[in-house]
Amino acid sequence: MIDWPALHRVAAEAARLSYSPYSGFPVGAAALVSDGRIIRGCNVENASYGLTLCAECSLISSLQLTGGGRLVAVVTCTLDPVTGLAKPVMPCGRCRQLLWEHGGPECLLDGNGQVQPMTAVLPGAFDASELDH
Repeated sequence: MIDWPALHRVAAEAARLSYSPYSGFPVGAAALVSDGRIIRGCNVENASYGLTLCAECSLISSLQLTGGGRLVAVVTCTLDPVTGLAKPVMPCGRCRQLLWEHGGPECLLDGNGQVQPMTAVLPGAFDASELDH
């Protein structure tokens, strides 16, 4: 059973910990892992913008640092600059690929206010099967 409200709360808390002084666009991510853990990540910007880490990158680092496993469900959000309330935000293309790598096609994502499988979020994804010879 996926506790979506809990994932939304954790993602919002993560967004509040974001380091986003340049864009003013804090992003948080939270995920349910196959062993039942809930992990989180936030974006960390850099004055050299290309070095910015997305929240999903931070999330994957947390996954590996806390024992690995597979992502089952992911929530991504930003904070409304006026109200401070969390609102959904879709991961960028690079991060969709990261989520696919660590969750696969069956991983569920709520990045736009509706739950979708990764197959809908990243159709025709590139994965390890492409590397088979």
